[in-house]
Parts: sequence; structure tokens; C-alpha cells
Amino acid sequence: MTEATANSVRAFQFERDTFAYPHELVWKYNFDAVTGAMTVCNSDPPPTYYHRCFVMVRAARQFFYHARFDPDLPPADEGTYRNLIKQIVRRNVRRRCLESERIVIPGFDGLRAFSRSHEPLLKAHCGKPWESYFLRSHWRMIFPVPTWYRKMMVKKLKASLPKRGLTLVHLFRFPKITINHGIVLFGFTESANAVEFDAYDPNIPEQPVKLIYEAEPRQFTFAPNRYWGGGPLKVMEIYADWPY
Repeated sequence: MTEATANSVRAFQFERDTFAYPHELVWKYNFDAVTGAMTVCNSDPPPTYYHRCFVMVRAARQFFYHARFDPDLPPADEGTYRNLIKQIVRRNVRRRCLESERIVIPGFDGLRAFSRSHEPLLKAHCGKPWESYFLRSHWRMIFPVPTWYRKMMVKKLKASLPKRGLTLVHLFRFPKITINHGIVLFGFTESANAVEFDAYDPNIPEQPVKLIYEAEPRQFTFAPNRYWGGGPLKVMEIYADWPY
């Protein structure tokens, strides 16, 4: 088996390749079960790690593409881990490296275990809040997303997943601001009526979530959760090909 082939067979695993800690919410959301109306209030206690959802999904792919965790090696000191994190988050988020070029992180079997033990280090060095706002691809959300584009996007995501191993997407409702969020897609199942994408949501690190494309009426939907009342939304792939 060639190195390139070996590199392509590694599958994303939720319990290994995601962050254990949550991306925190600035607001506490309440949804009326009858009308669907949303009200918000300040989170109490106030969040300390927020406005970084796009930072977290980007970093998840950088670790997936460029790190190799080795639990058989002895753990390193904090300074060593800090330097390793900095090297990884400087790597290309769009292209995975060869196996021989991966950065070895000793003492852990994956990102989830590593982030459980070294949460402050990862929070400090994976990216700043402004990096979630000033993203090249965000300009696209100002344009309409017609039915033909949604149909094209679901085909693009289905093709992207086998190629990339995981796909990063932007969820939004512009010009409404009820959701503006990034998640990671890592698998899908398809039926005659829908495509169900398995996803890692940094706001909900406890378990995978689902992003669903319904063949009729040809739209993406996201189930209700602690920050979203549920229903249709718009989806764009990000960190795919230049310039996005």
C-alpha cells in the first residue's frame, strides 16, 4: 500500500476526532413550542469561550489532516504540547499531508482525549474570535439560495465527504440572524426522500447531530436544540477549494 493510499483510508470518528469541550453560547435561548417564537437572555454564568465555532471546526480538520496521536508514547510537558498545537493550526486546512509529515502528539489516542486533558492550551492557541467573523466565504450568504443551488449543494457535499474525509459547512438564515454557525459533516445516509448527514456540532460536543436534506421541498433542515428552534436553513460548504 502506498503512503497516499494509506492516508486516504483513515475515517473520521466522533469519539476520537472531536473536541471534548463545548463552544459556549453568549445567549440562553427559549423557544415557544406552539408558535416557534424565540426569546433570549444572557447566559449565566457568562461564557468564557465563545464566538469561535468556525475556529473550532477549522481546527478539528487541521488535527484530522495533520496530527497523529500516539498513546504508546509517554506524555509530554505543557511547552511541548503548546508548540505542537501551534504547528498544527498553521497547517493547510484544505489539504491533508502525507502520513510521514504528520505531527505526532504523544500520550493520547485522539483529539477528544487530548482536549479533555489540555483544554486551556487548545482554547488559547486554536484561534481568536475575529477569525470566525472575517472568513472569506461569509460574503456568499448575502445572495439568494434558490432551489437549484440547494440541490447542487447536496450533491457537492456528498461528493466532498469521500474526497476530504470530513466537510465543513456554514449554517445560516441571512438576512435573518437566527443562526450563523459552523459544523463538521463526517458521513451520510441516503434514501429516496432525504439525505441525512452525520455531524459534529461544537455547541453540542456530547453526541453527533444530524443535518438533513429533504428531497421535497428540496431544502436543508436542522433539528431543534439548545440554540436553534429547528426548521429550514441555508447551507454552504466552507474551507473547500480556493478561494473559499
